[in-house]
Amino acid sequence: MGEYSSYISGLSKASAVTVETFRTRALELVPDADEGVSYGMPALRYRGRPLISVVHTQRGYSAYPFSADVVASTLPLATGLAATKGAIRFTDADPLSTAAFDHLVRARQAEIDAALGPVRS
Repeated sequence: MGEYSSYISGLSKASAVTVETFRTRALELVPDADEGVSYGMPALRYRGRPLISVVHTQRGYSAYPFSADVVASTLPLATGLAATKGAIRFTDADPLSTAAFDHLVRARQAEIDAALGPVRS
C-alpha cells in the first residue's frame, strides 16, 4: 500500500470515499502517476514531481496541485469555492466539480511535461 492509500485508510468512511474518488480520478487521467509524499502531504506524483493531493481538513477538503498558476487557472471552474495561492477548498455540501478537478490534474501534468520535456518511451 502506498502513502496515499495508507492516508485514505485512516480517514472516516465518508471522508475516505471522497478522497479516494479524487485519487482514482487522477489516476484515470494520469495512469503513470504513483503514490508518494510531497510537502509533507500524501500525494500522487508524476515524473518524480508532485501532481495532486486531496486531503481532508477540519473544514472539509483541500485540493493541492502544487502550483499557484494551476490554482489560478482553475478558479473560473470552481466558482463559489474558497481558494488560497496553493489550494482549492471544498466541502461535501459544496463540492469541487469533476471539470475543475480534471483541469487541476491536466494543467499540472502539462506544467510538469513543459518543465521536463517530452516523455520518453
